[in-house]
Amino acid sequence: MPFTRRQFLTLSSVAGAAALLAGCRSPAELLAGLPPPAAWPSGRDPAWHALSRLTFGPRADERAHVAEIGLAAWIDEQLAPEQLDDRPADLRVRRFDILTMDSSLIFDVREANARRQLQQATLLRAVYSRRQLYELMVDFWSDHFSISTAKGDGAWLKPIDDRAVIRPHALGSFRDLLWASLHSPAMLQYLDNHANYRDAPNENYARELMELHTLGVQAGYTQGDVRELARCLTGWTVDQQLFRGQFRFDPAQHDDGAKQVLGLHIPAGGGQHDVEQVFEQLLAHPALPQQIARKLVRRFVADDPPPQLVAAVATTFTHTRGEIKAVLRTLLHAPEFATAPPKFKRPLHYLAGALRQLNANTNGGPPLLEALARMGQPLFMWPTPDGFPDATAAWSGGLLTRWQLALALATNALPGTSIDLDALMRAAGTREATGLLDRLGTLLLGAPLAPAVRGQVAGALAHTGDDRAAYVAALLAAPAYQWR
Repeated sequence: MPFTRRQFLTLSSVAGAAALLAGCRSPAELLAGLPPPAAWPSGRDPAWHALSRLTFGPRADERAHVAEIGLAAWIDEQLAPEQLDDRPADLRVRRFDILTMDSSLIFDVREANARRQLQQATLLRAVYSRRQLYELMVDFWSDHFSISTAKGDGAWLKPIDDRAVIRPHALGSFRDLLWASLHSPAMLQYLDNHANYRDAPNENYARELMELHTLGVQAGYTQGDVRELARCLTGWTVDQQLFRGQFRFDPAQHDDGAKQVLGLHIPAGGGQHDVEQVFEQLLAHPALPQQIARKLVRRFVADDPPPQLVAAVATTFTHTRGEIKAVLRTLLHAPEFATAPPKFKRPLHYLAGALRQLNANTNGGPPLLEALARMGQPLFMWPTPDGFPDATAAWSGGLLTRWQLALALATNALPGTSIDLDALMRAAGTREATGLLDRLGTLLLGAPLAPAVRGQVAGALAHTGDDRAAYVAALLAAPAYQWR
């Protein structure tokens, strides 16, 4: 995004303030996005910690609601999203025709427009939905069953996958979710199963079905298992004719011979039912609960998942046969969750959180989507089927881009997005510099700034022209704000 000279000077001041907020560490450490000193900010309560992990960013009204009903009751509410009135978010996204079109109409939409509508709707739901845990789980499963809209017909088929596969089952049963994904035209085409023929098998989907979607890398299956599963999946394709974009089983392209997958003998002549037998075998495999538990704990707790918590979550997965709500209850009520170390915010979490906490009004349009892409997370466009990374090392090198976005947000420099700074000041109840910084720190970081740095930060920003915007930008750029 281009900057005027004045904006550049303001950005320099914001960077200086961020250095103060980071304890005056080196520029290299700042740009690496390293976590702030443990002593700053201090005094964050358990509710803030939970809201930071279970929403895209804690809003003041949500903190008040949790204070009123208690954290456990709030988690119960979030695990029953169908009972939460989500009309504000629904109104924001209802203009996107792509969200309701079936395959008979969707290919009439321009490819770039189809992709952009899904991206905008996803961002707007992250910002405005009251069903925050549900939206986080949609994000989680969208990575687990990752599909790039940049390949093939993905820009048209992924919106249908989002609507028919991910969203209906995000808090439901893993069995139902996996079964729906197996029939997803978007997935079948993305992983080349539409080109998996009896006489020319393609093993791509079979391999990722085991490695990424169910069992994991170290589950003991062999290349022979992958090859035999690919044979089971022959004929599972996507119609390209009258019913373009719909799932179709083509018996003429199915290998109907006997097969052996994961020790299971599949007799000849099973047709489409071959996959049903392997499906049950995958669900019964002991590696599956471990794989899902490990990824969930990594997402919600720590980059290095605590083995004891992984085991507890996997046990619940096994006992409930993959009921996702029950699995999450085990995870979210565990002591390891309450005492989890900081997690680095991925770009979507950073942007959506800033918009939520600043009570921004946005259409989620191209300027924000382009900012996400510059930060490394162009929605639904990760090039490999493993989904966007979920580890600090993958994201911590882009702090300069976040500083630029922080300033653009705070100065209302992004078309289609605005922040009411006057309303923020009224909510803070003061215009005095140190008091204002304290209130903004509580709003954005969960606690007031440490007294030792509060005055220094105010001084560093005193000559920026609009100290209100500079204060907001500095806190959004602060290393502490990059973590949740």
